[in-house]
Amino acid sequence: MRDFTDEIAGLRKRIGEAEHYLRIDVQRARFVELETAASRPDLWDDRDEARRVTSELSNVRDDLAIVDGLMADLGDIETLYELAREEGDDSFEEEIAGGIVALSTQLDDLELRSLFAGEHDESDAICEIHAGEGGTDAQDWAEMMLRMYLRWAETKGFDTEIDEVSAGKEAGLLSATFMVKGRFAYGWLRGEQGVHRLVRISPFDAASRRQTSFASLDVTPFIEDASEEVEIDEKDLRIDTYRSSGAGGQHVNVTDSAVRITHNPSGVVVSCQNERSQHQNKARAMQILAAKLVDLQRAQRLADMEAISGTASQAAMGNQIRSYVQAPYQLVKDLRTNHETGSVDGVLDGQIGGFMEAFLRWERAQGASS
Repeated sequence: MRDFTDEIAGLRKRIGEAEHYLRIDVQRARFVELETAASRPDLWDDRDEARRVTSELSNVRDDLAIVDGLMADLGDIETLYELAREEGDDSFEEEIAGGIVALSTQLDDLELRSLFAGEHDESDAICEIHAGEGGTDAQDWAEMMLRMYLRWAETKGFDTEIDEVSAGKEAGLLSATFMVKGRFAYGWLRGEQGVHRLVRISPFDAASRRQTSFASLDVTPFIEDASEEVEIDEKDLRIDTYRSSGAGGQHVNVTDSAVRITHNPSGVVVSCQNERSQHQNKARAMQILAAKLVDLQRAQRLADMEAISGTASQAAMGNQIRSYVQAPYQLVKDLRTNHETGSVDGVLDGQIGGFMEAFLRWERAQGASS
């Protein structure tokens, strides 16, 4: 019988570390509080508070179930190993080894959670794609990026909602606003913010020349109660209504009630055209505006702190973060982390998790070295 003692001890240590970064002791106490709150007969008198309580309860329950399940699986492996050793039965070796590998894989996935240290990492994400330099190719690239992120969200089990699409003049998109809904959606996506460069043989060039085009992604955490954190004066707003000009059924329902809101003091512009009425579109756009203003205030506070400490650096937006090369060779490379792959088609089909994970690990390393 192979000696599994060290491997089992290693798994127990990793589970203990998971209990620490998931704050399981705190979560168990919080679970009791939330169950009590969720059982109140008047809970749904305040629907927003009810949704907050039930959502947090679900998240806490999931975390506790994960750790309890890992401990139970480890206990089964230990019991089987001890029994096999006592009886000198080697026939269980393969089952024990398989159980250890499976448990280790689960812990590998769980340990990614320790990388989500941001204040809003658990939030939904508001994403905006804008075509940049490159003319029609850039607009086509913006549409390819939209599809890439929607496919990624689908594979992660996240819900998506497209709020606004502005079609390109000949092809593709000038811009698109969409929401990715799910726990840690913002944590995964925030490292994607920046300028993305595509190099390919242009399908819009009769001479089939190579074209470089750019599109950017902006990511903001969606804060449910953002309106309580920022005061928006209606006098500061310009509200325009228009007929949506998106790509029809391919992306968004075309309506006559699309709304665009401009916040004059900050210059922030948000649009929504996917709801059934002008009133609903305005309400949705106001939610997005509030979330973006809160994020803008947070970014300004951070910039002020960096200026005071003398560590201010140039803003990341506008700087190229990743290149997608289809010609003369096949390569996608992140210029911050140096993570790369030759599977360009796979990446464009949504297989971008490796880049996101590499960014989170790079970010932690940067913080540890500063």
